[in-house]
Amino acid sequence: MAEIIISTKELCRDFKIGDGSVVRALKNVNVEIEKGSLTILRGRSGSGKTTLTNILGALDKPTKGKVFFKGDVITDISEKKRDDLRRYQMAFVFQSIALISSMTAYENVEFGLRLAKYPYDLRDKRTREVLANVGLEKRMFHRPGELSGGEQQRVAIARAIAHNPLVVFADEPTAELDTATSLYIVKLFKELVARFGMTIIMTTHDPSMIDIADKVYTLEDGEIVE
Repeated sequence: MAEIIISTKELCRDFKIGDGSVVRALKNVNVEIEKGSLTILRGRSGSGKTTLTNILGALDKPTKGKVFFKGDVITDISEKKRDDLRRYQMAFVFQSIALISSMTAYENVEFGLRLAKYPYDLRDKRTREVLANVGLEKRMFHRPGELSGGEQQRVAIARAIAHNPLVVFADEPTAELDTATSLYIVKLFKELVARFGMTIIMTTHDPSMIDIADKVYTLEDGEIVE
């Protein structure tokens, strides 16, 4: 039986808007994320998938409901424990990529390891290793401006996985890429799951991606639909 690494119970998230009214972004959401799987959260813009990702990744808190990580409730833990959870056991890949433009691919990844307090004597080996894992061993000393969009996203993925997180959250990582490059990135995620047992949770509005996933949750107006 597959191990569940993240799950939710009746998750709701409300936001107040300018006129004082309340918008419910998530409505009684229940999901189960299996360890060592690629799970896609699918939906149109405004469907709630990014809000759900932020809550699963301890970047935000629900208005009501619970999130379980490895069986423990994380919705009520302290900010310090949430910070530690994100720093050491989780990682994030965003649509904006957010590489440091003055640093090479190598330096971007190595800097991420420093932030995660990865052992000093292992950083060089690990940096080279993860860049090779994403096919950039020959481009590691190029800066972001010298790399294509797909290559930049692969650097961001290498940076995310370098400290061996248990879960990687990828929020619309292919939104700015062409179809061929997007499929390459998703297949790369699938390969990381297969080779290293990573758990990856990815949001997308692109229906061409869903056949690659191990599991797909579709959101509409903040609710999980069949």
